[in-house]
Amino acid sequence: MYEHQGLQDIFYLMLYGGAAMLAVAACCYLLLGRGNAFWPAIRPPRELRFWGAAFLASVALSHVWWVVLGIHWLADDKVLRNAVAEVLDTVTLVALMMAFLTRMLQDRHRPLWPIIVAIAPIVAISIIGVVMRTPLAEKVMRGWVLFVAFAFIIYLVGAVRQYGRWLHQNYADLEHKEVWQSLLFLVCILLMYMTYNLNYGSIAMEYLTQVCTLVIIVFILWRVESLQKLETDEVAPPTTEVATDASSATALPQNIGILLKQHCEDEQLYLQHGLTLAQLSLAVGTNRTYLSTYFAQQGITYNNYINQLRIQHFISLFREATAASRHVTALELAQQCGYHSYSTFSTAFKQFVGLTPKAWLKQEGMN
Repeated sequence: MYEHQGLQDIFYLMLYGGAAMLAVAACCYLLLGRGNAFWPAIRPPRELRFWGAAFLASVALSHVWWVVLGIHWLADDKVLRNAVAEVLDTVTLVALMMAFLTRMLQDRHRPLWPIIVAIAPIVAISIIGVVMRTPLAEKVMRGWVLFVAFAFIIYLVGAVRQYGRWLHQNYADLEHKEVWQSLLFLVCILLMYMTYNLNYGSIAMEYLTQVCTLVIIVFILWRVESLQKLETDEVAPPTTEVATDASSATALPQNIGILLKQHCEDEQLYLQHGLTLAQLSLAVGTNRTYLSTYFAQQGITYNNYINQLRIQHFISLFREATAASRHVTALELAQQCGYHSYSTFSTAFKQFVGLTPKAWLKQEGMN
């Protein structure tokens, strides 16, 4: 836009303004909306709505200050113009996106101060560039942003893996709880940023940037609406190590296996949708630490334990229906086994049986 290519393209201006207005509308929706419009049954974390709205507000403001700085103010001072605009983008867009992605992980409250520490040098580099009037500072600043992005990706990969382990240790039903998509999203954003810098000023890249902005806005709305809030009393820092030595084994109550058989398997408690480790430990009469350690000693997670019981129940129901010549569908039986999502059931079924439900039913002689 600074080279006035965008100003002469009416379609680009419409796309640019449309992206800004959509960001404003989405921000207002997240801040003022009392519930989900698209997934009303899901209750997302309130904090995630706040961070999503803050990021969307920064997207809209970014569209404003690039126009103001590039056309109405500092239009002839490229060094100062780029320094100011890119610093504003970094301390708002970049920092808020990192905060948003971090806040999707609900296993523990991760601090945000490292983001501030990582972003702070950008301001210092920018000031040096303006004082010394050198475009080299702009290149250094972009290089630092790329370094921070790569470092954050490495951190987030580890954090998401840790979060995934915690989910499997505490929840039988993972739908609307997993966030691995955020990694793919972050990588796409990084690739877009690198490509943009390699083709800086190109009208094609300006178009691509606005299209990506629209995708980001949709992603933020989808992620906020589709991520289920995990109850506070169920959220605790995951243990980094689970003791499995002999001394720990003797410290565990010796009858946990018997209690699970009585209160979970015999009473078919595993059919309850949304059953958590905390709820099961309460029903069994032990605490979640003992129960989690017991599963670890068996070489499984809580998620494995519950899903295996559900799949076994599914197979039992199917064979009973077949013996009675009663027609049933896989979806109908999956719902009776505690699954609300067929995709979740299908994933669990393939994990324990080695075949997809469709392939297994075909093998059993049912078309």
